[in-house]
Amino acid sequence: MLGITDLSTYLAGLALIILLPGPNSLYVVSVAARRGPRTAYRAAAGVVCGDAVLMALSAGGVASLLHASPVLFAVVKFAGAGYLTWLAVGMLRGARALWRRRPGSAAGAMESAHASMESADAAKGTGEGERPYRRALVISLLNPKAILFFISFFVQFVDPDYAHPALSFLALGAWAQLFSITYLSVLIFSGTYLAATLRRRRRLRAGLSAAAGTAFLGFAAKLSLSSAG
Repeated sequence: MLGITDLSTYLAGLALIILLPGPNSLYVVSVAARRGPRTAYRAAAGVVCGDAVLMALSAGGVASLLHASPVLFAVVKFAGAGYLTWLAVGMLRGARALWRRRPGSAAGAMESAHASMESADAAKGTGEGERPYRRALVISLLNPKAILFFISFFVQFVDPDYAHPALSFLALGAWAQLFSITYLSVLIFSGTYLAATLRRRRRLRAGLSAAAGTAFLGFAAKLSLSSAG
């Protein structure tokens, strides 16, 4: 069908890959917990659009170009690592401020008021200038390994004798996007469910923010040490 071979194996592998935690899914669930589902779906849209661009670039041969040009790969790689590091530093600074804030202080009272404002902002769908769609899109696009992954994974399930391989890549990409949207939706509503608990527990929220920031630093380090091969 459309030049796809062994569709069941592809879907099984795709499900396992989608479930692996990464910076995209981690960012989406953090937005869901802080801003609510409407704003989180903006971040999810950024992930979906970014992945769609990477899939199109992979099918168009950009993966081969990155693989053949170490300099180009290094530029994109370190740009992506730098952006992830910038996000991580922001998360860690926010966690430090939350941890040092005293519950009984005026700042603690302000935090309660701010939590109420966050709920109102989430209901309105505003992100207070965070622009989650753009952030998620940039996180997706500044990942050369993702382009190489898509081409190396997809090509295993494309019939080389099929007359229209672009249709094969399109169908495989559609399945990947369907799985991704479903998984992100689960994360979004899980994050929303936990949001009230996180707002009441200041130190728990600080710990989770610190953990997320540390994870982003790990993603940045992994990307910066990666190679095109």
